[in-house]
Amino acid sequence: MTFFDVVRNAMLAGFGVQEKVKEFIDELVKKGELSESQGAKLVKEWTEKAGKTSDQLSKSISELVTKTLEKMNLPTKDDIEKLDKKVQSLSNRLRKLEGVKEEGQEE
Repeated sequence: MTFFDVVRNAMLAGFGVQEKVKEFIDELVKKGELSESQGAKLVKEWTEKAGKTSDQLSKSISELVTKTLEKMNLPTKDDIEKLDKKVQSLSNRLRKLEGVKEEGQEE
């Protein structure tokens, strides 16, 4: 199981927990232990907190992945594109030089 699978499963579990909390609150409302407005308020608060936690988790994971990639010293897409341009430029120069040599040799 990859790191991303673990994160995905944790987030899905979080959504499952959110649904269970809503069901629990609905049950408390049915039993009369909470009013409908209190239940709605609790669901809203829980949803807002869960959303903030999810956003924070996503940001933390993104930062962790970025730092890990930096430590691995892997080339970025931009680095690879720059190298590709250099290789193309050198290839073009080499073709031109080879063309000059071939012309000079034929004389």
